[in-house]
Amino acid sequence: MENFNSDPKPGRLILPMVLIGMIATTYTFINRVATNNEIEIITQETTTSSIVESSQDSTTTTTTTTIPESVITYLESITAKKIESVELGKKVLETNQRWDDKTTTYQQAQQEFQEFIDDFQLFQQSFNSINPPQDNSLLASSHQEIIILVDLIYEDTKELLEGLTAPDTGERRTAALESFNSNSDQLIIKIEQIVASATSS
Repeated sequence: MENFNSDPKPGRLILPMVLIGMIATTYTFINRVATNNEIEIITQETTTSSIVESSQDSTTTTTTTTIPESVITYLESITAKKIESVELGKKVLETNQRWDDKTTTYQQAQQEFQEFIDDFQLFQQSFNSINPPQDNSLLASSHQEIIILVDLIYEDTKELLEGLTAPDTGERRTAALESFNSNSDQLIIKIEQIVASATSS
């Protein structure tokens, strides 16, 4: 005799019940473990620091010193005289060298040396007409020094002619030429120092 079963698939009711039981068991297990072991969840906080660089602006102040017009005029005048003295000195050296090389006659050399005396006399007079600024004691003092050098150069040109006509073998003229060159060099250096000092202060 066959048994009658109204549900053709009786297993379909058992599966949901098994799943519900497993979920309940798992939930109960987790709560019990967490309670017994006092498990804590620690949240780690990360702090980010930012460094702000501050820059400071540095300002450089440049002070411009204005040179008085009177000083500029004076410096231009003595600089022009420096150039003139260089040109005159070249002529003296060339004439003296031609005489040493015997490429000029005695009369020609004598005439040219006399012309140098005249040229440097005018040079001396024009230099003496230059006046430094009265309110600048430093320039006034330095000007007296170059005036002395100009006077010495003028005397050297006269001594060159005397040396040319001297009865020796040229020693007096050679000494006069050495003095001329030395005083001319000192004049140039002194003028350059005056200009440099006045424009840098």
